[in-house]
Amino acid sequence: MVAGFFDVDTRLSDLKESRDTLEKLKNLIPWEEFRLQLEVVHEKERKSNAGRKPFDVILMLKILILQSLYNLSDDEMEYQIKDRLSFMNFLDLSFASPVPDAKTIWLFRDRLEKHDLVKRIFLSFDKYLREHGFEAKSGQIVDATIVRMPIQRNTKDENDQIKKGNPPEDWSDNKRRQKDVDARWTRKDNKLSYGVKNHAQVDVDGKFVRDYDVTPASTHDSQVLDEILDPDNSSKDVYADSAYRSKKNIKKLEKQGYTPRFQKKSCKHYKLTEEERQDNRTNARTRCRIEHVFGAQFQRAGNLILRTIGIVRAKVKIGLRNLAYNMSRFCFLITKTA
Repeated sequence: MVAGFFDVDTRLSDLKESRDTLEKLKNLIPWEEFRLQLEVVHEKERKSNAGRKPFDVILMLKILILQSLYNLSDDEMEYQIKDRLSFMNFLDLSFASPVPDAKTIWLFRDRLEKHDLVKRIFLSFDKYLREHGFEAKSGQIVDATIVRMPIQRNTKDENDQIKKGNPPEDWSDNKRRQKDVDARWTRKDNKLSYGVKNHAQVDVDGKFVRDYDVTPASTHDSQVLDEILDPDNSSKDVYADSAYRSKKNIKKLEKQGYTPRFQKKSCKHYKLTEEERQDNRTNARTRCRIEHVFGAQFQRAGNLILRTIGIVRAKVKIGLRNLAYNMSRFCFLITKTA
């Protein structure tokens, strides 16, 4: 069948009427709010006006958000923009528009890293949420999830040197660039995983990620508790699983005015009372909301694995993933309210 003149417009109209997720992101997110912060990536003296001008920074940010939502590599992202009508519509590209290639996408993300822009954009959007009625309310939940990275095939001696902060001297420059010396092994639920951790703090009411940190997977969850707590939450309740429970943490939080609502865990020498088990059940109904956040990130992206090397670039990717989740959550709540 030969395509008609208006077939593309008809399909775009169908996408808009179906209230596609990307259509909501396109229209409800205040993209221009980020332009001033992003323009710094192009603040480089040009030797001449020859050559192609850089792609618009908002277009590139939207590409990175798409990439985070669907967990696509740079090459796959380039292909999908050219192939998928919904992606083109979201990015305001026509069939005749130039499409950033994989190298351009990589370079833009690299510049965000060098200018430390991802966390600033994340906080700017959080400020926008608070100014538009989505304040952090009803307490906060903290937890960490492991984000897998490609396993490094090192020898035992090489791993020992890496753990001491001294990568093997006999590695060539090319090999060093391809080796991740920041990711670590950890065991959870009797299962070994290799990668980093996304430590997140979520508000109970809106279920937005209000702050986050990224560490090697071997870092204990409780070690970054202080860094991600939100003093501006309307409630001082702090929910977390038993990994955060220690006399030191409880004493520190209470001294700061917080109310720790951590899960209690029985052991060989101590069994929980019925009252403690009931407290666990009550707190778990709230604490589980952060699992919905991590679940949402995994559900859309599928096999969640970071295709990057080093903790610095991992922070950029995970920061973009948390930002993409907050944007999707905002669109959902706005549509639900409407």
